[in-house]
Amino acid sequence: MANKKIPMRKCVGCQEMKEKKSLIRVVKTAEGDIILDDTGKKNGRGAYICKSLECFKKAKKTKALERSLGVSVSEQVYEELEKEMNQIDR
Repeated sequence: MANKKIPMRKCVGCQEMKEKKSLIRVVKTAEGDIILDDTGKKNGRGAYICKSLECFKKAKKTKALERSLGVSVSEQVYEELEKEMNQIDR
């Protein structure tokens, strides 16, 4: 059998290449909303981040999420994303 290629993506927090399945996708939709995409299939510009709060905080501090998505991210959006990350991190 042929080996299936595993899709790899880079975490915007720690800058490590990891399997796409092990990362969370953050999406900027056409309307400009920024949401977590648990399916990995929503339309929009995406950035990937590890499922750890540590990587999320690093991405916030370095504004890596803003650079990847091409928009400025408000503090309110960061708080909402952090709440969702807390639920996933457990």
